[in-house]
Amino acid sequence: MKPLVECVPNVSEGRDPQVLDLLAAVVTQVPGVHLLDLHRDEDHHRAVLTCAGEPEAVAQAAFTLVQAAMERIDVSRHMGQHPRIGAVDVVPFVPLRDVTMAQCVELARAVGARIGTELEIPVFLYEEAAVVPQRKHLEHIRKGGLEALGRRMHTDALWRPDFGPPKLHPTAGAVVVGARDILIAFNVVLDTDNVAIAQAIAKQIRTSGGGLPALKALGIQLPSRGLVQVSMNLTNYRKTPLHVAFEAVKHQADQWGVGIVESELVGLVPQDAILHVAAHYLKLPHLASRQILETRLCEE
Repeated sequence: MKPLVECVPNVSEGRDPQVLDLLAAVVTQVPGVHLLDLHRDEDHHRAVLTCAGEPEAVAQAAFTLVQAAMERIDVSRHMGQHPRIGAVDVVPFVPLRDVTMAQCVELARAVGARIGTELEIPVFLYEEAAVVPQRKHLEHIRKGGLEALGRRMHTDALWRPDFGPPKLHPTAGAVVVGARDILIAFNVVLDTDNVAIAQAIAKQIRTSGGGLPALKALGIQLPSRGLVQVSMNLTNYRKTPLHVAFEAVKHQADQWGVGIVESELVGLVPQDAILHVAAHYLKLPHLASRQILETRLCEE
């Protein structure tokens, strides 16, 4: 079988379907690349594209996407709830099949170099591709937002980009490129419009606040719905499965006397992550993927 890499670009556009359709087309026009999912959110003003294919093809699709986005998205005018620093905010490469993490690191650095050189957008490498330890985690790069990053780039040598000019692009901002393992983006919507409650819950449950392992969380307002959301990234769903994250939010929400409206997956999720949830709630300790009809049919 051919080697398979996943790429999950996050773009700072969630409201204009024409722009998103164009970006999706840019990805699918690269031979050997399959667009598996496109998730957009108007409140976040953000979209997440999930594509996969052979490494070099996926690398070309990622570069072409950044090139197309910089021509159509002006991050300096962006008004959305989600933190961001660029028209294309983050471009992670994920090894799926017959590809090592080291190969994804090489891929990320090669794409980052092209973006910095050919498009003149400052590029910061993160996670496994990071060169500067202080910039390993995405939240450290995005701390304070676009303007704060621009100031750090101007005044602190530690914050010179890995590739590209040492200043923000006037419309594209900056872009973070890296290599990481599979991540699950999971949101829980609360039955309140008080964002302080969502922020307090996020602070309690995330790893950096002494909460669950391998969990990042933010409290985010959803103006279009008059509700708030605990927005989570599960960076290792085996250490903190979906149901554990959900129950942690529910427990904290109960302390505030707030109910849960719904939860949401952003993008794709591994099958075994869902099996973990089913096994927990249905008390099925021996549940296996081979018991799933569609899985068995695909194996035949």
